[in-house]
Amino acid sequence: MPAARSKGSALPFDASRSLLEAFAINDRINQFLLENLPEEAWRADPPTGKGRTVAAIVSHMHNVRVMWLKAAAKGSKIPDQLVKEKVTQSQARKALEESRDALTNVLQSALASDGRVKGFRPDVAAFFGYLVAHDAHHRGQITMLARQVGHPIDQKTMFGMWEWGVR
Repeated sequence: MPAARSKGSALPFDASRSLLEAFAINDRINQFLLENLPEEAWRADPPTGKGRTVAAIVSHMHNVRVMWLKAAAKGSKIPDQLVKEKVTQSQARKALEESRDALTNVLQSALASDGRVKGFRPDVAAFFGYLVAHDAHHRGQITMLARQVGHPIDQKTMFGMWEWGVR
């Protein structure tokens, strides 16, 4: 079977390059959601009074990335964790970029060597899947919470989060 080719490219399909690009797209979708999140939704209390605010959810997303970096990237520069009670949208967006960059290095290293990520099993492909699933789960929570607190994400943004080909 011939190698798959990227649209408009003469290069053969490269799974490592594709995984790294998909991880970058995943993060651009996080950024797209936060760019389009109504400011009023950021710290709005959940309707039941229990649970996380959007600020706390985004802090958690970044802080879990930092947790994995501490396990997998010892000796590397690891971003600081976020304090959910104090973080601004701008700070959170910058922190997500920093943790994305650091995790990209972990993914690149594993893809270029034995395919293993220290502290995670079974391999780098599963780690990639975990990272994307974790972010997607919390994007869903953010969109639902924004609606519940009376500041829903607009339809253009909701559909735009699925446009991986243009992000």
